[in-house]
Order: sequence, then C-alpha cells, then structure tokens
Amino acid sequence: MPKVSIIVPTYNVENYLRECMESIVRQTLKDIEVICINDGSTDGSLAILKEYADKDDRIVLVDKKNEGYGVGMNIGLDKATGEYIGIVEPDDFVPLNMYEDLYNVAKENDLDFVKADFYRFTRNENNGNMSLTYNHLDSTGEDYNVVIDPFEKPYITKFIMNTWSGIYRREYIEKYHIRHNTTPGASFQDNGFFWQTFIYAKRCMFLDKPYYMNRRDNPNSSVNNKQKVYCMNVEYDFVRDIFMQKGNEELWDRYKAYYNYKRYYSYVFTIGRISDEFKKEYVERISKEFKRAFDLDEIDMSVFTPLAQERLNLLVKDPNGYYQKYALFEGTSATDKIKQLERELSEVRKSTTFKVGKALLTVPRSIKRKLTKRK
Repeated sequence: MPKVSIIVPTYNVENYLRECMESIVRQTLKDIEVICINDGSTDGSLAILKEYADKDDRIVLVDKKNEGYGVGMNIGLDKATGEYIGIVEPDDFVPLNMYEDLYNVAKENDLDFVKADFYRFTRNENNGNMSLTYNHLDSTGEDYNVVIDPFEKPYITKFIMNTWSGIYRREYIEKYHIRHNTTPGASFQDNGFFWQTFIYAKRCMFLDKPYYMNRRDNPNSSVNNKQKVYCMNVEYDFVRDIFMQKGNEELWDRYKAYYNYKRYYSYVFTIGRISDEFKKEYVERISKEFKRAFDLDEIDMSVFTPLAQERLNLLVKDPNGYYQKYALFEGTSATDKIKQLERELSEVRKSTTFKVGKALLTVPRSIKRKLTKRK
C-alpha cells in the first residue's frame, strides 16, 4: 500500500503540466501513487501525462471523455490505494518535501486529515519571476499545530476553503463515502468535498507552514469564467442535501450557522467573478435564499462581523440597495471603477434634469454677486 495517493485531475493545462508533474514525481516521499485523470483534454496534456507514465510505474493514467471535475475526482478517489490521499491541481505545483512532511505529521498524530498554509502565485511572462502571497488558513493563529475535533470547534470551517493543501486518511474517506458533486457543467465542486471532510472527521490538524503553490494566472481557470453564474449555488444545495440526510440532524444543528457564513462569502466571491450583466439578477436570487434561511432560523448573526451583518441585512431587506451599494462594482479594479463613475457622471451632465438644476443654482448666485458689487 502506498503511503500517499496523489490525484491530478487534468483538463487542457499543457502550459503548466510539466512543472506540476515534476514537483510530484520528485517528492522526497518515494512511496507514492500518482493518479492522473485526463478529462478529455483537447491540447497536449494527454501526451505529457503519457510521457510521465511511461517513465514512472507509480503513475496511473486514466484517459476519459470530458465529464467535469467532480466525475474525474471521484474516479481518482475510487482508484486510490494509498493510506492517505492528496490532490494537486494540474496548473499548480508543490515543494518536494510536502508529502513526506504531511504524512509524518498525520501518522504521528493519527489524523483523519492535516492541512497546511499555502502560497498563491502569479508568474511574469517576460522574466518568469513569481509574485507570492502567503495565505494563512487560520487568521487568528490560535488553532495551529494541535489536534482538533471539528465537531467541538465548528468555527474552523471558516478557514480558507481548499481541498489541496493537505492529505486525507483514505479509510475515513471510504467509511463516509466522501465524494464530489457531479452536476454536468458545474464548477467549484471542491466545496462539497471540503464540507464533508470537516463534518465527518474526528481528528485533524492545521500547520502554520506554507507548502502548496496555487496558481492565480491561468486564464482558463473556473475562477475566471464570468459566464458560470449559479455554479456556487448548485454546490451549496449539494452540501445542504448532505446535511439533510437521515442521521445527520445533529451535524446540521451544529454546523448550519457556519454553513450559511461560508455560503454568504462564497456568493460574494461569485458576485465579484461574474459578468456585470448577471449581477443584479444574481443579487435578487441570493436575497431570496438568505431570506428563506432567516425564516427557517438557520442564521446566527454572531458568527458574522458587524459590517457583514449590516450587508447581509441589506441584502435580505433591499436587494436593489445592496446591488447599488456593494455588488455594482464588486470585482472591478479601482481604475475601472473610476472610468465607470466618469462615464456615469458624463451621462448625468448630459441629462435635462442636470442642466435645469444647474440653471436654477446659477441664477441665484449671479444675482447675489451683483448685489454684493452694488454694496
């Protein structure tokens, strides 16, 4: 049995795939299994994977038609034979000691999963230099390097959402049949996996040391797809359905406040990601969702900051007001905001209302100036 099975779900990433695969096959932990799922790539990704599989018998290559991230990941989970399971997105890469370090911590502490801090990066196309941003899973720093039962500390689900910065004990993954959502054409299907790993785990740990390198400059990433509007909503419906299964009543009661916390910020992220043409409609949709959550007494405002409480209340009571105040420019750069405001101001100045108002203000001022001169 390999110590770690590493799943690499691959679709059209030929520009980044070699860097990813090199970082995996050169791990200091040699006893690994690498399961590469080619999800119907139309570029050179499959040829690259075959090249690596031909040279390394630790690599298991699955070539399949395009069915989406969730289907591919589930095939990888079904095929995994390792004691623990890791995930590497094919446009990312990992330091060479990552899996040895994580495996040792997991074994020493008998963990269901262990996760570590990570970097997000972009690379300059001209000189290859990287710009790094350190991401702390725990913003308070209070829950690092200790064994945690998530049920006792449900607030840890507020940590940064990712599934790839750690490893998971395969025995508990199989015990609870933790799998990804497989809705056709959907994205962000790692959210459901994230939630399942937390609510079913009994022992986990977070390390205050960065390993995983998460790319943010791939233009084909789901994060940059402005047309996928309701994928996050579909995913959170999937998560809710898991909570609603018979026998999970206690889990729902324990986690529902944090489920809605995470859902709110996931939807805010979506507002910043989608095209402007969809934002108003999207705000109206999520306003109804959260109004229903309030009606069902599923919201605990104490888990939100005062500012988030204010925004959430506005979202529910006045979705158009929320759209105008927060959503209209969400995800827009400062430069684009200024340009948009200038365009709107220009349109206002051309309007009859503005011209009449300006005239009404100008006449009294001119009269006042004449009176002042006479005095």
